[in-house]
Amino acid sequence: MGDSSEIVYAARPDRDFAKGRGFEYAIVVIGESPYSETQGDNQNLTIPSQGIEILENTCRAVKCLVILISGRPLVVEPYLQYVDAFVSAWLPGTEGNGIADVVFGDYDFVGKLPRTWFRSVAQLPLNIGDKHYDPLFPFGFGLKMGLEKHK
Repeated sequence: MGDSSEIVYAARPDRDFAKGRGFEYAIVVIGESPYSETQGDNQNLTIPSQGIEILENTCRAVKCLVILISGRPLVVEPYLQYVDAFVSAWLPGTEGNGIADVVFGDYDFVGKLPRTWFRSVAQLPLNIGDKHYDPLFPFGFGLKMGLEKHK
């Protein structure tokens, strides 16, 4: 970011937060809390409700990069209409700086999906070769670029 860039942070922006403030874009980070075993059970595979609210409140008012932090694919198709760029960051552990490195251009984005990303839970299980294979993002979808640091 340049010296003249202003960063405005809001943990839970309301519906009016981004309206009329002259923002060029927003970076919206939503997702699941870290979990293991049954603590992470989610039969609907949905984004936690406050994340949906934050996404809709912000991305309806300004261009958005949405970073989804999760341990598995979640239902995102209904919300992509509000999103200008979407990054699945999985559960990065302590490596949030790695996400910042690619978002702010220090490194190129890389990565391909190691699994099919479904449109809805009703499609599950969904595997390559299934008669009705119609994923939101197919197995292997993503970017492949060099891991070069930008100067």
